[in-house]
Amino acid sequence: MSSYLEANARERLHAVLDAGSFTEFLPPELRIVSPHLGQLDAPVSFDDGIAIGAARLFGEPVLVAAQEGGFMGGAVGEVHGAKLTGLLQRALLDRPYAVLLLLESGGVRLHEANAGLIAVSEVMRALLDVRTAGIPVIALVGGSNGCFGGMGIVACCANAIVMSEEGRLAMSGPEVIETANGVEEFDSRDRALVWRTTGGKHRYLLGDCQLLVADHSDAFRQAALDLAQECHANAGEIALTLEALEAEQHFLQDRVDAFGAAADPLDIWQKIGIADAANLPMLEADAFVAATAQLRRRP
Repeated sequence: MSSYLEANARERLHAVLDAGSFTEFLPPELRIVSPHLGQLDAPVSFDDGIAIGAARLFGEPVLVAAQEGGFMGGAVGEVHGAKLTGLLQRALLDRPYAVLLLLESGGVRLHEANAGLIAVSEVMRALLDVRTAGIPVIALVGGSNGCFGGMGIVACCANAIVMSEEGRLAMSGPEVIETANGVEEFDSRDRALVWRTTGGKHRYLLGDCQLLVADHSDAFRQAALDLAQECHANAGEIALTLEALEAEQHFLQDRVDAFGAAADPLDIWQKIGIADAANLPMLEADAFVAATAQLRRRP
């Protein structure tokens, strides 16, 4: 089984999807690049750091996007965001079984910040339109750049998120927090702190992602199908309702009330009943899930 973490965007697409089924929209040979980067003498990519298209997942038709972390950390610019928005809008016409978002992004590009921010807002609106139409959106997070900033919000707008231990998910990245508030607030060089704060195990334990899997493309592939099937089995819950939003808000408020004073994620783990919090992170994903089955918080 191949490592999801070490693969690039197209390698992930070919590993997660049915063999030979991926048809790319707006491929690199069309050379649709950001209009802003060239003006700043910045390097461009002929796909603007994202591959989108149609494919099959265990025989089911899906639309899919994969961000390329190797180009500007998967950051969102105007064309990058427009491709993702267009894919979601096409889902309303094609009615696929699901939309899969293979996310790896540090957020919005500073080079084209306003265009990127607008693009992220358009992506979120389009994603919610897809959910309203009864089409589940599944986010896969396991790349080395994590899923931060606006794309972190996009991930949380999806029906479900699957992460590996190596994946990271947050609004602000460690370097951003350290720059704004100092190293005393968050030491971005402390890799153990970074991963136990934003990593897949912590996000799974607190209920921010629905499935935690090993760093294998096959595991992500199976998890994507399982989550899509679960969504279709509860079809009435695909769209975001006011009741679900209020329940999520209560869940988050309860979490703040319970853990707001914690200085370290390990303090949170101890509070929910994990006595050996320092050693539990050493478990493999499946063993971690089994060990925390009765302790994991759920929205």
